Amino acid sequence: MLLKYLPTEPKFKFMKFRMAAFALSLILIVGSIAMVVTRGLNFGIDFVGGVVVEVETPTKVDIGEIRSALSSLDLAGVEVTEIKDNLVAEETDTTIALIKTKAPEATGDEVEAAVQATAAGILTALKSEFGDIEERRKEAVGPKVSGELMQDGIMALVVALSLMLVYIWFRFQWQFSVGAVLALVHDVILTIGMFAVTQFEFNLSTIAALLTIVGYSMNDTVVVYDRVREELRRYKKMSQIDVIDMSVNRTLSRTLLTSGTTLLALISIFLLGGEVLRGFSFAMIWGVVIGTYSSIFIASAILLHTGMRRSTIAGGEAEPDPQGAQV
Repeated sequence: MLLKYLPTEPKFKFMKFRMAAFALSLILIVGSIAMVVTRGLNFGIDFVGGVVVEVETPTKVDIGEIRSALSSLDLAGVEVTEIKDNLVAEETDTTIALIKTKAPEATGDEVEAAVQATAAGILTALKSEFGDIEERRKEAVGPKVSGELMQDGIMALVVALSLMLVYIWFRFQWQFSVGAVLALVHDVILTIGMFAVTQFEFNLSTIAALLTIVGYSMNDTVVVYDRVREELRRYKKMSQIDVIDMSVNRTLSRTLLTSGTTLLALISIFLLGGEVLRGFSFAMIWGVVIGTYSSIFIASAILLHTGMRRSTIAGGEAEPDPQGAQV
């Protein structure tokens, strides 16, 4: 039903606003870097080590009572928060609590054993205070493992961006690859910056979301680039600005429909998927929005400033332009 409201042949002048888009993106990038440096990221135990235990008490209890029950354990940096189950509409007679604490101080081979002992001690203390609690989730990561996970996550992002650069270089021209990779870096930086602003937990799921965003944004960009190359071959005398505007307009309905349907699913996951999926779904929602924006305004516009050459794009005879004049 909504398809009929989309213009069949839009003629928006996207490149007219490219400098404004560049300025906006530069401000957002600088702001994102500043937020990461000054406020930092809320790293999960995947990257800093520690213990996470999610429990459900048999009766309704106050979060303060749970904190009191854990006070005798002398935990480092313990955080206790209540989780609302979005799948349950009515108020329940139980309490779901998420308990986080830093990895205990230990050396050598004792670290992993100390982490596991901390997790077991939390459950024992809660059971002795509140009875037969339900253990919904338990994660324990030592600092050595968390350091390796951090390195692997960073390496995954670097490798993904590098391979994308090579792929676009061979498929199009190096000018296209520069535009595509700069747009991807733009998306990753803004997503990380948004995590610094919102303080959503930054963990391995977030890295997975960033890699997914890189693939999603690249797919959008390749669709636009394919159309740009096709139109450059076809309209050899039309200005590059007009060709890019035409290409973006002709792929606009596909881009908006793909992003819209993806967002519907992601918003549902964010609202109903629970605490575990909240950070991942938030990163994906933000990434889809930013990726769509960068494919239209950043990746396409960069082509105008990288010395893209028509001579290297093979083509046949010119065809009539959209207004009917010979080009």
